[in-house]
Amino acid sequence: MQIPILSGIYTDQNADVRVSYPRNMMPIATPNGVSNGYLRPADGIVQFGTGPGVDRGGINWNGVCYRVMGTKLVSIDSLGNTTTLGDVGGTGLVTFDYSFDRLAIASGGALYYWNGSILTQVTDPDLGTVVDFCWVDGYFFTTDGTFLVVTELNDPLSVNPLKYGSSEIDPDPVLGIYKLRNEVYVLNRNTIEIFDNVGGSLFPFQRINGAQIQRGAVGTHAAALFMDNLAFVGSGRNESVGVYLGANSQSQHISTTEIDRILSTYTEAQLSTILVESRLLDGQWLLYIHLPDRTLVYNGTASQAMQSHVWFDLVTSLTDSGQYLARNFVYCYDQWLVGNPASAVHGRIVENISSHWGSEVAWEFGTQMIYNEAKGAIFHELELVALPGRVALNDSPVVWTSYTLDGETWSQDRPCALGTIGNRGKRIRWLQQGTMRQWRAQRFTGLSDCHLSVMRLEATLEQLNV
Repeated sequence: MQIPILSGIYTDQNADVRVSYPRNMMPIATPNGVSNGYLRPADGIVQFGTGPGVDRGGINWNGVCYRVMGTKLVSIDSLGNTTTLGDVGGTGLVTFDYSFDRLAIASGGALYYWNGSILTQVTDPDLGTVVDFCWVDGYFFTTDGTFLVVTELNDPLSVNPLKYGSSEIDPDPVLGIYKLRNEVYVLNRNTIEIFDNVGGSLFPFQRINGAQIQRGAVGTHAAALFMDNLAFVGSGRNESVGVYLGANSQSQHISTTEIDRILSTYTEAQLSTILVESRLLDGQWLLYIHLPDRTLVYNGTASQAMQSHVWFDLVTSLTDSGQYLARNFVYCYDQWLVGNPASAVHGRIVENISSHWGSEVAWEFGTQMIYNEAKGAIFHELELVALPGRVALNDSPVVWTSYTLDGETWSQDRPCALGTIGNRGKRIRWLQQGTMRQWRAQRFTGLSDCHLSVMRLEATLEQLNV
């Protein structure tokens, strides 16, 4: 009997059926003859270098990785060496964008330019506070939360107060700015308005009325380009927060009931500081939602292949909760570079291990409910069809399994040795795994030293005719 493993089931005290997503394991929708999809270890993180503070944002400009670490703008070379270029002040996440000859940084409510040798702050008082910005058609397009502001075409350090615009479809505040297909998406709290450059002597951008999206983003950095659309975390008026893809004046809900329930456990203030970003990795479109104590990831490629929304969870922890200590992904020097939101180190993504910054992390995945038409069954054997034998010789990795008959309480964990490097024929089996009277769910856990992919769970059952 084959049992699905790409998401699990449990219950809560409200007598509700809940979904558990793989933790630190990535679902991949690749038919392989054994199953239509499998779980592979999530990427590992190794240190690449150190900097002057915690990471606040990064970008690849002209083939060089730039980051803001602490209050300093830094460059990082291909060997991980960090060079401090100047001070941009502020705290929290920053926004990067660039023109043909300038790298721009919004930090601490101010706008800075780096031209390759000098860091300059825009001091024109008509600029106001810079909440967010983008570069479009020669303008640096900013917002202070109320007005839309553009710099002068012939002088990016200057702002004409007669060239202010506004986002007035809804009186909600402007939280962010995003450029997509050379149009400016103005992210309000309850709506998203799209502006196009029409020229003129005053504010050169005009709202595209038919393109408005009737939902908005929850924070300045709560949106990202994903699968050629704008993905964002937010809601409309009198709606709970969800995850959406916005395009052609429509918003498609891509978060599941379980993801929406998780988001509802955070306050509006907490959600306003989240970071949403995306990666295209080996043909897999991944959308990362960095929450205060975990990161939720949507696999758009697997979702399309399986015709259902595929999510998984990332934590830097030995438990089910812990801030994922990799964010602000930058593809540079033929590798993915990341920042650390909790320390002054920066790193890179690797696939041959799954530990984080040299420390072990735990992974877990569960199964759907195993149901035998209420007749019960004896579990003679469970076997994970996997790819073992990929860990170091001095490790003795163990995979653990437990089961639940009510969705809340779990049995004692049972171990199974995984085998060390080269032992690729090792079978991961558990014998005499108890019984069930009506239904049961199984879960499997391990540490990152158990670096293996899992393709299938097989169960040998004996039916009880009761």
